[in-house]
This record gives sequence, C-alpha cells and structure tokens, in this order.
Amino acid sequence: MQKELTNEDLGYDYFFEHNRSQLELEKYSVVRVIAEHRGVYKVKNLNGEYSARVTGKQMLGRISRENFPAVGDWVAITELNKDQAIIYKILPRKTIVQRKSIDRGHIQIIATNVDVAFIVESIGRDYNLNRFERYFSIANNGGVKPVVILNKIDLISKNELELKLAEIKKRFKDIDIITTSTINENGLDDLEKHITSKNTYCFLGSSGVGKSSLINKLLNKSVIKTGDVGIHNHRGKHITTSREMYFLENGGIVIDNPGIREVGVVDIHSSIGGVFDEIIEIAKKCRYVDCTHVHEPDCEVLLTLKSGELDMDKYSNYINLKKEAEYNNMSEFEKKEKEQKFGKFIKTAKKSLRKRNY
Repeated sequence: MQKELTNEDLGYDYFFEHNRSQLELEKYSVVRVIAEHRGVYKVKNLNGEYSARVTGKQMLGRISRENFPAVGDWVAITELNKDQAIIYKILPRKTIVQRKSIDRGHIQIIATNVDVAFIVESIGRDYNLNRFERYFSIANNGGVKPVVILNKIDLISKNELELKLAEIKKRFKDIDIITTSTINENGLDDLEKHITSKNTYCFLGSSGVGKSSLINKLLNKSVIKTGDVGIHNHRGKHITTSREMYFLENGGIVIDNPGIREVGVVDIHSSIGGVFDEIIEIAKKCRYVDCTHVHEPDCEVLLTLKSGELDMDKYSNYINLKKEAEYNNMSEFEKKEKEQKFGKFIKTAKKSLRKRNY
C-alpha cells in the first residue's frame, strides 16, 4: 500500500507552521511552489497540484522580483477550483539561493528553502576552481550547505581524476566532493546517499555540465530533456529553460535549474564566511582596521601571500569577489558617481598622452 502524502514529505516543518500561525494564515491552504513558467506557478500540497497566479493587485505592491514567489517557496493560497488557485502570501524563507545579475544589476532568486546546493562542474572546459568559490559564496550567503559534484569523470583517467581531486581538496579543505558519470554510472550510489527524505537539494552549474542528466538518473526515468554531448568539446546543449522541483523515490526533493553563465555575489560579508575563513583570520592581524589587503604596508594578508602560505589564486578571487560585491551593493547614485570619476580619469589620461606626443 502506498503511503499517504503529507506536507512534511514536501519539506514542510515547524519553521513554516510557526510562521503561518504568526501571520494568521490558518484559514488558507499552504502549498509549495514546484515550478514557474512566465508568471504562472505550479504549486503542490497533500491534496494535489494547482496552477496558481499572483493577483494584479498584489503585483502592484511588489517593487522587485525578490518579492515574487520562487521555486521552493511555501505560499498561502485561495483555491478557485480543483486545479487553479490564487497566491495570497509567501511564507518567510528558511534559506535562499540568489545571485546578482552582473549585466542587469538585479537580484535573481534561484531557489528557496534549500538544504543543500549541489555545485556541478564537469571535466573539461567548464572545470574552474574560482567558479566553485563563487557558487560556495552564494550558497553560504543564503544559509545553504554547498557540496561539489565533479561530473563526466569518464572523460579522464583515474590518475587525472586523482590530481583534480587533490587540487580541489587543497583549495577547499572542508568541502564534500562527489565524483559522477551518467555514462558508466560511477558515483551515482554515492550521490543518492547524500540525499535524504524530506530535505531539498538544488543543482547549480553552467549549461551542459549534466545537471538534468544526473536528476534523470536519480528519478530512474528521462523526465527532463537533455541535449546531446558535443563530439569535440564534450559539452551538453543548453536544454533546461525553467526551474522545476522533482520528488525522488527515497523521499528526497531536488530542483533542476537552467545553466548559469555568471554568478554575481550579493553580499560579501555573508558570502565569504566559510569560503575565505583562512583569509579572514589572517586579516584580523592587519595593522589597519579598514585594510583593503591590496597595497597597505605591513598588511598581514599580503605578507602571508608573499611567504607562499596563502594560495595566490584564492587571494585573487577573494579580492575580485570583494570588489564586485561592494560595487553591487552601491546605490545607483554611487555607481553613477564612480563611473563619472572613472570617465574623467580616462579623459585626463588621454589628454596627458596627447600632450606627450607633441
């Protein structure tokens, strides 16, 4: 006999029930957002699935995209009929995975109420330690535990794989690493062991790293469309275009995401904790409280870097992420002022060069 579904099987717990009570939402049904397609949300609870929308009146009061429902959210609804509903309110989020859009400047919510973020990179052109660090930063920022999945290991020899793993472990000392291949199914048992009932896991990574293929393997069926792998570059084609939640036989909950090209960090103070702890501890010994760790004399970080005890790539990525996050958190006026100053600097420099040529 099949077990009757409960909201707890969908990830509901005391945190959400307590907030539902605090917000006096007992008269509303609560459902979990499991997919979004152009402003229409697929939501689910123990009674089934609904197609839900946010009302026009509610939309007028929402300033940014962050205030709209996202995959993983628990929301209070009013049922219109057996398969349609109106979203009344979003329950407070336990955790959140979000990134800053580098080109547009706005914050994009990737998933909410996630327990673990599987950061997927594949062997080949996609493999990049700095990118891992960026993903770790956005996971830490939202209170989510990051776990590395190194996929497509069938493309390299055992010795090459061991070198890659040693490189990752040297840079990231306390991170869990899973190695997988959907071709020969190596590591899939290990991946399944990391997924437990009633917990939610999101898969993050660039296009073509094999996120959807891994989820299909976990589901034991081809639910998600995947592209053919290129003969020359071993990269899959970008197929997933929206976020969606899937439920595994063992009770685990997984979220597939479209490939992410750029991972912009939202808040450096929250993000770097856990990722750059080594540098943060060294920085406490710096002579200046507001030390930038770039040019100051007697900077402890720079001295440690010079001695070879601090990894140069890790330091460079830390400085880049710090600058990027600080810029992202500037107001539009501050950004405009900074760009104007830079423009004046360029103009002055060009003028000086022209004078020298005469």
